[in-house]
Amino acid sequence: MDPVAREHVASPLPRTQSAPHQSNGSTTHAPPSLPISRQEPVSSFERWVLRRVLAALGDPPVTFALWNGEEVRPLHGEPIARLRLTDRGALRRMMFDPWFQAGEAYADGQLEFDGPLDEFFATVWGALGRRAGRKLPGGLLARLLHRPRRTGLGQAKENIHHHYDIGNDFYRLWLDEEMVYTCAYFAEDTFSLEQAQMAKLDHVCRKVWLRPGDRVIEAGCGWGALSLHMARKYGATVRAFNISREQVEFARDRARREGLADRVEFVLDDWRNIAGECDALVSVGMLEHVGRENYRELGDVLDRVLAPAGRGLIHSITRSRPKPLDPWIERRIFPGAYPPALSELVDIFEPHRFAILDMENLRLHYAETLRHWLERFEQSADAVRAMFDERFVRTWRLYLAGSIAAFVSGELQLHQMTFARDGEDALPRTRAGLYGDGDAFWVNHERHEKHEK
Repeated sequence: MDPVAREHVASPLPRTQSAPHQSNGSTTHAPPSLPISRQEPVSSFERWVLRRVLAALGDPPVTFALWNGEEVRPLHGEPIARLRLTDRGALRRMMFDPWFQAGEAYADGQLEFDGPLDEFFATVWGALGRRAGRKLPGGLLARLLHRPRRTGLGQAKENIHHHYDIGNDFYRLWLDEEMVYTCAYFAEDTFSLEQAQMAKLDHVCRKVWLRPGDRVIEAGCGWGALSLHMARKYGATVRAFNISREQVEFARDRARREGLADRVEFVLDDWRNIAGECDALVSVGMLEHVGRENYRELGDVLDRVLAPAGRGLIHSITRSRPKPLDPWIERRIFPGAYPPALSELVDIFEPHRFAILDMENLRLHYAETLRHWLERFEQSADAVRAMFDERFVRTWRLYLAGSIAAFVSGELQLHQMTFARDGEDALPRTRAGLYGDGDAFWVNHERHEKHEK
């Protein structure tokens, strides 16, 4: 196993624990056979800890079942979920570091959920939203224990390697056929994941009014689907930058097989080293990994490479207000990641007088994308377990289910921002080419070409 994967999954469950039941991609799991000692009574202090955690969570309708069978029920309403804590030590660790240790307890099989994981987390996020200003116990200690990883050039490579280089075969199990690992666009409710991801690729191309012959730079290109789509369907020439070696090798091989290697160049390099002038620059799902402290430098790069009449698009997970990423997600899933608030993006755009032309929130589209991913992940859980181990399966299940809830509740947002230099006027005045019929996009192209002449 890759050393990154080892750190990712830690150690497998003890032999006395069995795997969660899998059922057609459902997020409801039957409990494994976990040893519970009924000789260890729950102390009044431990009951107090649980009550305090529940109060800090906004008193969600959740029942805690403890290792000796005792239950702590919600103060108000009927419970919608039941959490079973099978380890006394896990409870004590959660008292001082609740968010991180709850994730660890689930990954280790010491915490079980009876009921859909995504619905439980959506309930908790909703309760927290109604209790503005309430803080979880151990918040200060947690901030001291879990400082986010840096995003300098050297550390950024390690961060990306941790998540994206754990194996193309793993991602192939549950992503769409194009291997797109960003929010899809469900223009119609009946869309499959494949249709919605293809619609997203077109949506991005239309937003930057891509034309045949345009020079495009893509910052952070994943497995290459968007870059290849821009060349194949829109006639653009593309240079795509990425520091994930496995993704770049996959994308290069695909470009060769499709006969597009002369029009799409995949560069194994960091966004800070992007060079060359372009007519359009797109970045889909990279800003979250840039780091708040590097936004001004990112703006310098955009200003350096974007032609005077160039257009740009940034697609990123965002928040409604500045807030650190959940420490468990930052440590176990996305080291160094930071979804910004819109107010924090000024350092990218303002110093170089970039004007925001269009902004769209695709929050619920990302929730739907994640539902598809989780269903496919569950259907492939046995294969994932064979690649890694049980702890890895539980870790990624928790990540995907929790992410659904974060977007459903509004804890996370997803914005697409289109921008250009503030004096650029050779751009469409309406959104007809984005949301009208397919011909409207190309009709507008002809109008622009006449305007430029």
